[in-house]
Amino acid sequence: MKTMKDKILTVPNEALREKAEKVIEIDDEVKAIIKELREAALDWERDNPYEMTAAMAAPQLGYNKKIIIIRENNESKDDISFIPLINPKVVSTGGKTKTDYEGCLSVPELFGKVERPTKATIEAKMENGDDVRIKTYDQTARVLLHEIDHLNGILSIDHIKGKKDAFYRLDKDGKLQPVDYSQTKDNKELWGE
Repeated sequence: MKTMKDKILTVPNEALREKAEKVIEIDDEVKAIIKELREAALDWERDNPYEMTAAMAAPQLGYNKKIIIIRENNESKDDISFIPLINPKVVSTGGKTKTDYEGCLSVPELFGKVERPTKATIEAKMENGDDVRIKTYDQTARVLLHEIDHLNGILSIDHIKGKKDAFYRLDKDGKLQPVDYSQTKDNKELWGE
């Protein structure tokens, strides 16, 4: 039986490379997409005991819409609340840049060291239509920038392509272990080449 997590698109699916369309009206369709994003995120998480879904973007479920959800508390797997953001855009980034591990539901089992700014200011609409401006730092900034990349057809692996010593996989104990770049560089499925 297919579950919601089975709807998550993975590389090399071309839909992941498309730029998402702006949401004009927050209608029942948009609210249904938000509900599916939450369900798919939590469904995936149940099957991955060492990982937590921090956020998800509508293109990952095949919806070409500028909609993301972000976990309200990305420190606790027990807190299953997500905040939907519609038409999010980066207003500014700043602070130092920091390299840290990123995983992606659309790039199964592969993690990479991605460099991102430590501060980001985002503008978006809430599900009720209110405009919001969010100043974020550190991990929350990283997560939001990762998801907004999805809306522009960019994947986290695009930030590390060609870099040696930047790829990792979880071992059976949930610990990140290095992956030889030569195992990824010729992977046409991963890079879509």
